[in-house]
Amino acid sequence: MTVVSPNVDTLKALESSHTPANILKVWNDFSDIKVSVVLSSEDTLPSSPSFVYGSMADGAGLIAEKDGTFTLINNIEADYSIARIRLNSDLKPVTGEYILNSNATGGTAQCSGNLVMPATHGFGPLYLSGGEWDGNSQGVFATDPYKRVSDASAAWILTAMGQWNTENAVVLGKNAYSDKTVVLIGDDDSNNSVPSGQLGMYVGNRGDLAGGKLYGLKVTDTDVTYEMDMEEGKAYNIEFVELMQKSLNDLDIEAKDKGVMGFARLEDIDWRKGTAANEREVYFAVTGRNKPDLLDKGSRTGRVYKLVMNDSDPTGAGTLTCILDGDKGITDENAKAASFHSPDNVLVTENFVYIQEDPNGYAGIKSAADHYPYLYQYNINTGELKVVLECDQVTAAALGYGNTSSMWELTGMIDITDEVNNGENTFLIITQNHGWERANGMPFTDPAAVQNLNGSRKEGSVLFKIVGLER
Repeated sequence: MTVVSPNVDTLKALESSHTPANILKVWNDFSDIKVSVVLSSEDTLPSSPSFVYGSMADGAGLIAEKDGTFTLINNIEADYSIARIRLNSDLKPVTGEYILNSNATGGTAQCSGNLVMPATHGFGPLYLSGGEWDGNSQGVFATDPYKRVSDASAAWILTAMGQWNTENAVVLGKNAYSDKTVVLIGDDDSNNSVPSGQLGMYVGNRGDLAGGKLYGLKVTDTDVTYEMDMEEGKAYNIEFVELMQKSLNDLDIEAKDKGVMGFARLEDIDWRKGTAANEREVYFAVTGRNKPDLLDKGSRTGRVYKLVMNDSDPTGAGTLTCILDGDKGITDENAKAASFHSPDNVLVTENFVYIQEDPNGYAGIKSAADHYPYLYQYNINTGELKVVLECDQVTAAALGYGNTSSMWELTGMIDITDEVNNGENTFLIITQNHGWERANGMPFTDPAAVQNLNGSRKEGSVLFKIVGLER
């Protein structure tokens, strides 16, 4: 393991981003939070001037270094790569480089990510990312956060976890099961006829990511065939069934043959913080898919689920509850999640679920969904759902950042309060700014990430810091 830029605080940092923070609009209930821009695709780092913060930044993890500085590992989804960004003790970016490039990933998008650390998971440090779309490497990638840049073309794929259209692979906390490593895998399958996004699970001995077994979530209630047979607020019985296949198509066929539940694009996953029991309480988002053959089978505008796993055996009996059903808003504009328009990423703290939207153009189904992407706060204890902020694409377009027709995405939110340790609740969140391109036509892509820029997406990304949200 190598040491990366040990003297970050002695190098010149980016003091302020060119991109204004007011392209996110904070709602009145959260007027006391502070939002600022950490880094944008249009910024040049004084100590790393060739680095470009690429297109569709997504999953991330932050490491607090012993010298008081920070290392940010960040997926760059549309550039099929992973960046490492060093931040000084004030969370200002200093250097950037790519530690996994498009050659390594086979041109496969790196979507959500999960930073594995010894204090939280019992092993690490290691960064897991989901290989989802394009390319030929759908599955789970593992990356050493400190790997040499010279090895950026080499990837480590966790074959024991199978091939899925992988949105994320999330390791449960070390207290969930005392002697096991449990990894939950979100399958963002977009089948237009049968809901096919499955929740996979890998179980191995502590820290063993190769010798364990693979499973899929099955709802055992006899009156449930499809996702939409499960009503909001009602708990259903589940278990995990073992899966033997590993290749993308064969694994999907086996899972369906064994009754593994299919969802309309299962997206991000996270677990509740706090007690050991909390670590077995898992939340995941289903973004929905509006296709005629999926009607009454899969969600159209999105759902969020709560999975309560077995106390002693991760494969044993548990419960699954849809806690927020966006489709209820199609017939009831007063439904709790009526405004849902494709929930995608989730961050779970001890008391809240923060839900980020990636609108898929389904606003016409219900008037309440006719808005730009929202960040929601769901109160686990009371069930209250609030909008924290939204992408203000009207203001952004007037300032030259994209347009009002190409919907952005809110994504990659992580809680860095414990890492920063400054007495303030601190989070990072990312916007994928679809439609925002350089005036000269050059893509927001680093040649170190993607050697053939002709195939790159041109649009930029912005990394924000939020201070003051509840945990």
